[in-house]
Amino acid sequence: MTDFLFRGSLEDADPDVYRLIQLESERQVRKLILIPSESTAPASVRESLGSVFQNLYAEGYPDEETRWMSEEEILDYEQRLAHYRRYADPRYYKGVEYADVVEALARRRCAETFATEKFSAKQIFVNVQPLSGAPANNAVYTALINPGDTILGMNLLHGGHLSHGSSVNRSGKLFHVVHYNVSPTTEQIDYEAVQALATEHKPKIIIAGYSSYPYIPDWARFREIADSVGAYLLADISHIAGLVAGKVVPSPVGYAHVITFTTHKTLCGPRGACIITTDSALAKKLDRGVFPGEQGGPHVHAFAALATTFKFAQTQQFRDLQAQILKNMTALVNRLQERGMRIPFGGSNSHLANLDCKTVKGPDGTILTGDMAARILDVAGLVVNRNTIPGDKTAMFSTGIRFGTPWMTQRGLKEDDMVTVADIMADVLLATKPYTIDTRQGLSHRAKVDFGVLQDARLRVRALAEKAGTDLQVGKSGYPHFYYIDDELEAKDGWSALELTGRNIRHFVNYVFSSDVEMLQPGKSQNTSLHTPNGVVEGVLTCLDIDSYQFSLPAAQGGLAATWLRDLSDGYVAFEDDPTRRMPGPIVVRQASAAPVTAASGEKVSAAKPYFIGMQDGSGHPKPAFTWEEKEPAETLRTALNETHRKMGAKMVPFAGWDMPVWYTSVVEEHLATRKAAGLFDVSHMGVFQAEGPDAGLFLDSVCANDISSLEVGQSLYTHFLDVDANVIDDTLVYYRSKDKYLVVVNASNDAKDWAWLNAVLKGEVMVDKDRPWARAFGCNAVLRNLRDPKEGADMRVDIALQGPKSRDILLALGVDPATRKRIMGLKRTELCEAVVGGFDLVVSRTGYTGEKMAFELFVHPDRAVDLWNALLAAGEPLGLKACGLGARDSLRTETGLPLYGHEMAGDLGLGVSEAGFGSYVKTYKPWFIGREAYIAREKNRKSILVRFRFNEKGVRMAHNGDPVVDHKGRVIGVVTSCAIDSEGFLTGQAVIDEKAAEEGAPISIYQGAPKTTGKMPAELKTGDRVTLPGAAVILSRFPKLV
Repeated sequence: MTDFLFRGSLEDADPDVYRLIQLESERQVRKLILIPSESTAPASVRESLGSVFQNLYAEGYPDEETRWMSEEEILDYEQRLAHYRRYADPRYYKGVEYADVVEALARRRCAETFATEKFSAKQIFVNVQPLSGAPANNAVYTALINPGDTILGMNLLHGGHLSHGSSVNRSGKLFHVVHYNVSPTTEQIDYEAVQALATEHKPKIIIAGYSSYPYIPDWARFREIADSVGAYLLADISHIAGLVAGKVVPSPVGYAHVITFTTHKTLCGPRGACIITTDSALAKKLDRGVFPGEQGGPHVHAFAALATTFKFAQTQQFRDLQAQILKNMTALVNRLQERGMRIPFGGSNSHLANLDCKTVKGPDGTILTGDMAARILDVAGLVVNRNTIPGDKTAMFSTGIRFGTPWMTQRGLKEDDMVTVADIMADVLLATKPYTIDTRQGLSHRAKVDFGVLQDARLRVRALAEKAGTDLQVGKSGYPHFYYIDDELEAKDGWSALELTGRNIRHFVNYVFSSDVEMLQPGKSQNTSLHTPNGVVEGVLTCLDIDSYQFSLPAAQGGLAATWLRDLSDGYVAFEDDPTRRMPGPIVVRQASAAPVTAASGEKVSAAKPYFIGMQDGSGHPKPAFTWEEKEPAETLRTALNETHRKMGAKMVPFAGWDMPVWYTSVVEEHLATRKAAGLFDVSHMGVFQAEGPDAGLFLDSVCANDISSLEVGQSLYTHFLDVDANVIDDTLVYYRSKDKYLVVVNASNDAKDWAWLNAVLKGEVMVDKDRPWARAFGCNAVLRNLRDPKEGADMRVDIALQGPKSRDILLALGVDPATRKRIMGLKRTELCEAVVGGFDLVVSRTGYTGEKMAFELFVHPDRAVDLWNALLAAGEPLGLKACGLGARDSLRTETGLPLYGHEMAGDLGLGVSEAGFGSYVKTYKPWFIGREAYIAREKNRKSILVRFRFNEKGVRMAHNGDPVVDHKGRVIGVVTSCAIDSEGFLTGQAVIDEKAAEEGAPISIYQGAPKTTGKMPAELKTGDRVTLPGAAVILSRFPKLV
């Protein structure tokens, strides 16, 4: 007979999933897992989870009478099956006779496990159906209270749980939640404070039980508080259920009205949960709360696993395990405290504890965060989780880590081993140097760890893990899964080889190897060296192709080199005194399949490089500084749209040597059209360059302060060209158009200067590093093209900007095929694509200079610019599109807080990137770019910042560049850089002021027009005299939120 069953083992049927399971098994053996909410379930329990019970759908419950049956009665198949066939059962589905037995068995064994001297198993009502802890708690809420009722639980930030009323959880959305905290002095629960909150708020449920608070609750005191206000007491013992079952900590049975717990933490069972109560009336409500209130069909295979789990929980071996868990935690905490680590909450009397990472500080006072600590410990082989501790304001920035001893104890590790684990933790954390980097979301915390300490920790963890017991049969996988510094590479004649690949591999090899990697062509080799903390590794570097390299080296140093390169890719090891630098990555570093190359030509160390790890002082012939003398063009320049502007009646003005429209109707009308519908701008006077070739990205990362290597094809970013003193040469947008091809759009006023600068850098003609004035920038093999130059032919491109909320509708109205429509509709801000729209071959980029969320820049061949302009105007007229001049462009960018070169950057004030408020766009984590060191030094001494302001009244005089700004005390704090009318008819502008005065909402005054005198001296004033008063204004947020 032919059937449709998929036969065969997992290994045969799906080797990929089988391999994943083997690798995860190996991880659980090779690492030490300290996460207190995890444990290793016995093989017999895991066997049940893979049983045929998982095939069933068994909504409902077994016969109620089975609650009071003994295990022998439940397993009396003659009686139970006879009863089933005669009476069936209450479930909705049939074919569940054995499901009834296994659920009844799990319930009975659970009741026996949690029975006490005062409450026998027959007095405990159990529900084993909740899928996990949160569904169990939600089922309790469903059964006992109504939406809007008050619950009292511990604050998540102080150790509570999401399902205890966190605002991001369903429990916090459906109910009125009051939280109790720990005492600020003892960091432990103040029961009098809990009583006071209960008395004040009269909760319907009080929750005792925690996810990171490390002490066992006082059940009697909590019951007393609950009774005083007529509340139910819910004991969530998810974390400590095993300790309770093992009789090593007090039980809430007899105190709590309802008890919930998960079964996969200290109980060491399957993922699941239970609800128990000693109240028969509540039991019926709770059953209905689970089904049908919270969930449908239960996981019957989990019942089988739970039955075995509760059988184990009644053994002496289990009780010994739980006692050892506590002993191990005491030893671990004591040793950490001896090593100078602060333990929040004052310690622990349970299976878990926390560590205050703020104990570790960087040279500048930056604290170590829980996230970075957990990441670095994981790399070392110790698995913990970040966690909030008292004092933290948000779970997104936790300063603690949480750890526990259940899993390590299961594997047989004892107190002496815990001392070793604590020493490893302390050694790693104390060898970690926290620091911050500036991002668009603010300062972001990072950290680097000492390489030698990290490798030693890995080896010590490996030794403990190999010593520990396991019931898993695992292999021994090497890189990329597990690797150590003492690994031996395959060797031939005493040499080994590593293959290095990755998207930014050309950046990586240039920064880590000492030789002139850029000169290396595919198939060629050169002598090189790799500087590690454990010495220099000399070898041969071979370019396999543009995206992969081979490093051949003495086999004896293979483990060192491989580990160092891999750790550099991971980004957590310190490689110099400046911790902010990091290598591009991730990079794959594998054993090479090709034979090692043992000889090559070329110098091991390139004197021309501006940077590599381990670089020493050198010498060379200094190159001249870049200089630029601005020259007036011989004749006024005109875009391809010039005649079109004139026919439309535009007011034309000279701008940066170009004849450009300043307005067509009025600045205000065009401004509002862009905000409400759309505006069309001729920006084809902007410079459009293209960098090409395998080293284009490397070159742009040399001349740009932002991280070009972070771009994927179809993305763009805003960045700056800096000189060696960190002065702004220009601000620009870089578009990653296709592999090895980048558009670079520059300001019209700087077009010629930028072109000269980039070419001078590319050719190695100017100084790019003051510390190594003879050096050349990276990426010298890139190709630069000016796409406004007629010699570029069909590749020429100019920019037309379509900006505003209806801009996409207008663009698509030109006509596109379905695939192009989908691509354009899918563009997120700063993304781009190549597209044919209405017959126009375009680069469509969702970017702009107006602050609009929906905005596009359209790069078109200049011969088609007029046709595209006219087509867009025709398509957009019904939607309110208007042609806009430079006046509206300036007012829109001013309202949005965007900079104009010469005003908010550079210019007479010499403002830098950070003064303009764009410091997050300077990525000092890049190993090298022109002006990096000068920017860092300049930032340390910076005292001013750019702000937006708005005059308090309409109809006041315009402020101009250079007008003085004074604070409410009359002290001059800065000057205006720009001012224009905004969407509501107020004058809005930008000013550079003393950073200490830059507080949103602060009142300021501005002397419009910078009058040379305010009039007579006060003592000379008479009735009727006039004096010049400054305009009253207020500081706004740095950037507005435009709808």
